[in-house]
Parts: sequence; structure tokens; C-alpha cells
Amino acid sequence: MAESTHLRPRYLLTSAAGLLLVVVAAVLIGAVDLGPGRVFGEVRAQITGGISPLNATEASILWDLRVPRVALGTLVGAALASCGAAFQGVFRNPLADPYLLGAAAGAGLGATLMIVAVPPAFPVDPVPAGAFVGALLGVGLAWLVSQSAGSGPGVLVLAGIAVATFLSAVQLAVQTAHPDRIRAIYSFILGSLGTPSWGTVAQTAAYVGLSCGALAGCGRLLDVLSLGDSEASTLGVRPGRARLLIVIAASLGTAAAVSVSGLIAFVGLVVPHLVRLVLGGSYRVILPVSLIVGGAFLVAADLLARTVVAPAELPVGVVTAFIGGPFFALLLRRTNPVRS
Repeated sequence: MAESTHLRPRYLLTSAAGLLLVVVAAVLIGAVDLGPGRVFGEVRAQITGGISPLNATEASILWDLRVPRVALGTLVGAALASCGAAFQGVFRNPLADPYLLGAAAGAGLGATLMIVAVPPAFPVDPVPAGAFVGALLGVGLAWLVSQSAGSGPGVLVLAGIAVATFLSAVQLAVQTAHPDRIRAIYSFILGSLGTPSWGTVAQTAAYVGLSCGALAGCGRLLDVLSLGDSEASTLGVRPGRARLLIVIAASLGTAAAVSVSGLIAFVGLVVPHLVRLVLGGSYRVILPVSLIVGGAFLVAADLLARTVVAPAELPVGVVTAFIGGPFFALLLRRTNPVRS
């Protein structure tokens, strides 16, 4: 397909149709067979006030387990994919992803500290809050380190790697000192959508909406930054300030996603590249389409995680790693101009 710098309605309609199909499949398919006709009958009964073909237990499975999980998967996938596209544009690095600046390492450390410090019987789950604060802390530290070392996207990337390495070492030390909590810690590290409440979905939607709403208006700005700092300055853009604002918005979305789902890798790497391969390199197109495709990608991955070894369940992070690992290797080969 020819490259386009304009967001055409058919791009959004096609990707939205794909998302709808995946969402419907994820709601209909599960460990308990509710039957497509009975599920649609329940939806119709909720709308019209009629009699539902589902009993109370089956209705609870649908509305309290499957639908919130699918909704959360859509939000997390959308956040990771759009933030991944933003990071790739800001750093002019096709291998960048939402965890580049220490967000994952910070979230892992924050979650680990909450798991070992707060009793299991605590009335409120403290892990999402700890992961959220940790992710923002990791990004903040990377930014401070980069400011002391110089400017430019390359310095910030190296600072993020340094901070991530340090925070990961601290996390490993903490979990080694608390072997009784290893299972809970690894559950977060491997990533899972779990059984979220509607309150969790609503809170995540607020943060993701704020982040993705801010990024949605940055497509042209990212296109300008992709030309280089000198060219961007010539066009009236202040690269340092623009980069900071985009990084803050993308870090907020990443932190919100990681805090509720754990460390689900490769979504922010794979999805923007697939969109770029099909629709070209303009971020005015990549950002909004990646948001929709990212939601569909993670919901589909979670559907596989729930069904491929049913009645057992794989962590969704394992499924995305199976997909993303080979994709990353191919991408690394394509982007490396040196051949032995």
C-alpha cells in the first residue's frame, strides 16, 4: 500500500472492525461455554428488559469476568501500542518500546515492594499503586540522569538502560530476601489481565484516555521531530520541550497499563511496526491506528492465553513474548545495516 501522511477514514474503520471482531470472539469464547446465541440473548435482555437465557452464575461470568477483562485488555493494548509508537518517534529508534526508559523496571520494583511489605489480607490491593508510582519513578530518574549527562534522544535512551539495570538489581535483591513471595512477584513479572473489577477498568480508562488523548495530537509534531532537531528548530519546534511533553504523556500511559497488567512485553514494539509496514511512516497515521490495533492485538493474545491450554491459563505476557521475540529478531536484522 502506498505511504500516506493523512489519516484516512478507511484506516480507522478497518482497524475498528478488526477490534470489534476480536472483542466479540473474546467475550463468546471461554472455559465455560455460554453459547453465542445465549450470550446475544443476554445482551438483548439487558437492553430491552426481557428475560435472559442465562442463569445468575452464567450472567456473572459474562459481566463480572469476561467483559471487564476484555475491556481492560483493550485499554492496556491500546496504551502500550500508542506509547510504543510515540517512543519510537521521539527517539528516532525503531527498536524503542514503552519499557525503554526504565518504566518496566520501576514498575517491577514498586510492585515487588508492595508484595513483600503489605500483608496478603490487606483490604485493598496495593500492587497497582506501587507499580504505577514505580514506573513514573523509573522514567523520572532516567530523565534526571540524562539531563546531567547531556541532551538528545540517544542520551536519554542510555540513561534509561542504566536506570533500568539498577532498579532491576534492587528488585532481584528484594525478592531474593523474600522467597516466600516469589510466586506473587513472578505473576506480576509475567503479565496477566486477571479478573479486574469495573472500578479498575474505569480508573485505567481515565489514565489511558488522558495519555492517548495527549499523544493523538502529537502526530505532526513527531513527523517534524523525525527530521532531526536542527530541521525541527527551523520549522519553529523546540525539540527539547516537545520531546519532554511526549515522553511524559507516553510514560503516564505506560505506567497506567503496567500497574494493572504487569509486564507485558513487545506490544509496543510489534504493533507500531506492523502499522508502519502497511500504512507508511507518518505518525499522524501510525499513532491512532496503533491505538486500535494494539487493543485488538492484546485481546487476541489474551484469548489464546485463556484457551490454548484450557482449563489452565498461560500468562498473557508469555504469549506476547512468543510472538514478539521472533519479530524482534527479524526487526533487528532488518534495521542493522552491517552484514558479516
